[in-house]
Amino acid sequence: MSRLYDTVEPSVIDEDMLQKAVEEQGPKDEAGKIAKREGINLGDVLSLRLDFKNILKIDNLWEFTSLTKLQLDNNIIEKIEGLDVLVNLIWLDLSFNNIEVIEGLSNLKKLEDLTLYNNRISKIENIDQLSKLHVFSIGNNEIKDIKDMLYLRKFPDLKTLNINNNPVCSEDNFKMYVAAFLPNLEFLDYRLLDEQTKAAAYEKYQTQVEEQIDKDNKARAAKEMEEKREKEIQLHREAYVEYLNTEKLYTDMYADDPEGIKLNQMPGVDEMLVLFKEKIMAVCQQLFDLGLQEYEKRKGEVDMFWECVNEAKDENKELGMKAIEDFMGEKKRIFIELQHMTDSKQVENKVQEYNNLVTGVWDTLMGLELQLVDQLEEVIKDFERNMQDLVGIFLEGVQGYLTQAREHENVHNEKMIECATSTQEKGVKNELDEDISEDLKMLLVDRDTVMNAVTSSHDVHLLKIDNKEDDIVTRINTWLKNMIETIHHEQEIERNRSRVTEINHLVDHLRDEIDALDIVQGSF
Repeated sequence: MSRLYDTVEPSVIDEDMLQKAVEEQGPKDEAGKIAKREGINLGDVLSLRLDFKNILKIDNLWEFTSLTKLQLDNNIIEKIEGLDVLVNLIWLDLSFNNIEVIEGLSNLKKLEDLTLYNNRISKIENIDQLSKLHVFSIGNNEIKDIKDMLYLRKFPDLKTLNINNNPVCSEDNFKMYVAAFLPNLEFLDYRLLDEQTKAAAYEKYQTQVEEQIDKDNKARAAKEMEEKREKEIQLHREAYVEYLNTEKLYTDMYADDPEGIKLNQMPGVDEMLVLFKEKIMAVCQQLFDLGLQEYEKRKGEVDMFWECVNEAKDENKELGMKAIEDFMGEKKRIFIELQHMTDSKQVENKVQEYNNLVTGVWDTLMGLELQLVDQLEEVIKDFERNMQDLVGIFLEGVQGYLTQAREHENVHNEKMIECATSTQEKGVKNELDEDISEDLKMLLVDRDTVMNAVTSSHDVHLLKIDNKEDDIVTRINTWLKNMIETIHHEQEIERNRSRVTEINHLVDHLRDEIDALDIVQGSF
């Protein structure tokens, strides 16, 4: 798959290449001159051709966020990359390149037409996220495995497939196989798949197709279950109680407790462990339930806060737009009157009237902004106070339940001390069964050794409970701190700065308009 221009120096996509391509493909004639003079916003470009540029590496496309069509065919690209930000892309042509692996496309969820014709690709993969794929061209590559056709069953909207000139096409009854396993396909290698062909194909492969449908259904169900589980775990994380509805805390207590595991082999400990586990898990379940309840309260408070903020902004915006609308009516009147004036004194007075109106609209808009700032400041203070109260209530509950867990551990520890003392004494008297482990025998050599083991186990358990409490406290306090800081800085300070700048730019523009009118009306 050599290129006629391989001897030319390979290039990367740089700013000069992009600017030139945009200008060449942009508006022509007078509109083109204006666009070139004023500059073209790359974020507004919808279509871009970069074919036959001898491009080796895809790069510097991050500004083309509105792009829907991109041609990169007939280059020497080896790797699909640098396309993550092109989330609005619908049509992508990477044909006639040197690509070996399909990758780097997972963010292009709107993609409908993908062309990878004439590359070096040996496997169809990594396009699971392209659920809207309608046209797929992968002809003239190195696809060998017919099972790759089964991968394409993931795309119910796929209507056109071009896969000719791949090794897999030499398989017996290849066309019939594709028609049977991709029943939604309408065109294969530029030819219509008629209903008669599809019916014959299904009849030929009916058993295998039905087996595949069953596999697909099971896989889909498993995926849905996994997604549901992940969604639930994410909810539990946001509530800071993940896995507390399981035996994880109890299991963690013994994960780093080798002494405790040995002690658990003592006669009579089994029943103690069952009771201890039940109590620890009951506390964890109560804490889990509390966490979800308090999360819903916090979420409700956050939603209500943003509702209030947006309502205040919308109301303020309407008042601002009304002020500008009133000004524009007066501006139109003044400009019409100016066009019919010849007396310089009248013109001067009218210009002064206009400037006074501009100052008035500035005062109104800035007044509205100050009013909004004060209003939002009160809303934020109330929100912060309410959220601190809610977090405090939750943490009080966390500490209360985990205190119960410590009490259960203390009771269990006392029982372990009694059991260890009794077992050690029996060991001294040779009254223990011979089948106890050597590890346990080593702990029972004297009272100090076995008591040290019990104490060590107890300390590990308490540490695990302490760590769980510290984890919850730290995470929710960090969340609250970051959220409040974000609201204060990014949502309010930055919004205010942006709004003040916007108002000043508007006023400057309005003043420039009267100046421009003065220049045009030379008789003034």
